Amino acid sequence: MNTVILNGVNSNTITGLLIQSLPSISKPQMRVEYEEIDGRDGDIINKLGYAAYDKEMEIGLHGNFDINEVILFFSDEGEVIFSNEPDKIYRYTIIDQIDYERLIRFRTATVTFHVQPFKYSTENDQTVTSSGSTVVNSGNVYSKPSITITGSGTINLSLNGTQIFTITMGAQTSVTINSETLEAYSGEILMNRAVQGDYTNLILEPGNNTITWTGSVTSIVIKNRSRWL
Repeated sequence: MNTVILNGVNSNTITGLLIQSLPSISKPQMRVEYEEIDGRDGDIINKLGYAAYDKEMEIGLHGNFDINEVILFFSDEGEVIFSNEPDKIYRYTIIDQIDYERLIRFRTATVTFHVQPFKYSTENDQTVTSSGSTVVNSGNVYSKPSITITGSGTINLSLNGTQIFTITMGAQTSVTINSETLEAYSGEILMNRAVQGDYTNLILEPGNNTITWTGSVTSIVIKNRSRWL
């Protein structure tokens, strides 16, 4: 049976909701810019990154459905897992209006998920407690994880043999560095001034990556370490 999980809620818990068809598995399109130069044959293609795209899913109703429960289930945005890719998480926004009137009258409608180009693993966060530990990106493209470091004093953090951060913990016992948002924080407290280094260097290549450090570190938790196109 087809199912989807939206923000942790499985569609099979919604009374009367059917997932009639799932989106196909596809790869996002590369955004490009074409540059033509007089006197040169052809053109130059500048790659601008991968584009977000739409995934369509057909839904239906049966039995004693509760349309309000169905409407509540299809949240405007969040994370979705499709049962034809049960180990992958997409980040989505529902932009197009779902035709609930059609759903009630004809018992069928289309849901369009506007998804971001990368999909992430459902695997648990990895925790390392010893310098020289291996962190595995099991995806097919580099990932931009977030890491939460618990420790004290001054910590020098290296990835694959290259130092990327110097962190001054100060009064805080932990700091999270998010390479996607380019921010560091401890709870509600911004910690950007406590972190020296280029956040864009926090990249895990596909396969094995080695994380090392000097200083007093209790543990490092790595989130979103694997992703796919």
